[in-house]
Amino acid sequence: MEWTYTLENIDDVAMRFWQMAGDKRIFTFNGQMGAGKTTFIHALCERKGVTSTISSPTFSIINDYECGQETVYHMDLYRLKDETEAQRAGVEDALYSGNICLVEWPEKAPGIFPDGTVYVSIELVDEKTRRIQIL
Repeated sequence: MEWTYTLENIDDVAMRFWQMAGDKRIFTFNGQMGAGKTTFIHALCERKGVTSTISSPTFSIINDYECGQETVYHMDLYRLKDETEAQRAGVEDALYSGNICLVEWPEKAPGIFPDGTVYVSIELVDEKTRRIQIL
């Protein structure tokens, strides 16, 4: 599955993403620095109903957002060296919690993701346009 979007229609693509996701819970987002991973995850959280402040977890590694009776974890593994650091930071606990997990920079700890993980790629098309692919 693939969509092209700009900031003007990112919410529509986020809605289609959740419709496509079904009962999937773990989503990884791969793309170069500045590709828009955090921006798209922000849109996903808003469409899911998160009302608290949504921010990049670059320094905290894991942010958790309440969404009704559910928790959404937003993780950024950029600063981690390997899977051991990810485990120490609690990433694996979040991944196996049964909650929705949205993970940036998954290539930092590729071996910790459970079966059924959805791999997403975001790439720059031009200054305003991004392409998202569900792999």
